[in-house]
Amino acid sequence: MEEKWLTWAKEIQAIAQSGLTYGKDVYDIERYEALRELSVDILANYTFESKERIRLAFASDKGYCTPKVDIRGVVFQDGKILMVREKLDGKWALPGGWADIGLSPKEIAVKEIREESGYLTEAVSLLAVLDKKFHGHPPEPYHIYKMFILCRITGGEAAEGLETDGVAFFAEDALPELSLERNTEAQIRLMFEFLLDPQKNVIVD
Repeated sequence: MEEKWLTWAKEIQAIAQSGLTYGKDVYDIERYEALRELSVDILANYTFESKERIRLAFASDKGYCTPKVDIRGVVFQDGKILMVREKLDGKWALPGGWADIGLSPKEIAVKEIREESGYLTEAVSLLAVLDKKFHGHPPEPYHIYKMFILCRITGGEAAEGLETDGVAFFAEDALPELSLERNTEAQIRLMFEFLLDPQKNVIVD
């Protein structure tokens, strides 16, 4: 479970953003702006990020506040799982990233795998939809749903991408150092459960 301060900061931000979207009274707008600044103060106090960066990344959205969606492609070959090494932190993750406007979840999974690993794939099925706050990731300001989509290789070959500098397949008992912002060991092991049991039900938090 995520820290209480982070939950409070997210909820305050969501209330403020929705109020700024739909509020009409000038005094209410001022109150919602004050709430938004309070959420920024909380995050700045408990993290190493500056208020300016938090405002840009967290408190600048418009419209009704909804969760972000992170999509991860799950590819197996010879009993091993495909992972890419992230340039940002030098650690390993399932290929994936933010959902893009105009593309379906399957299309995004296929696109991310191609761009980050070089492999061409086709999406097969949804394996899991997880709420990031339940799964031991480092604290962050966004409320995020993670979708894991099983894909099958149809072509291509291993190749580094703009955001990755390594591509490899790993056995469950020989996992590399993981990029915990993107995936946890428990999540990778959950994916292997689907390899062992193709009839396993989709997991939804």
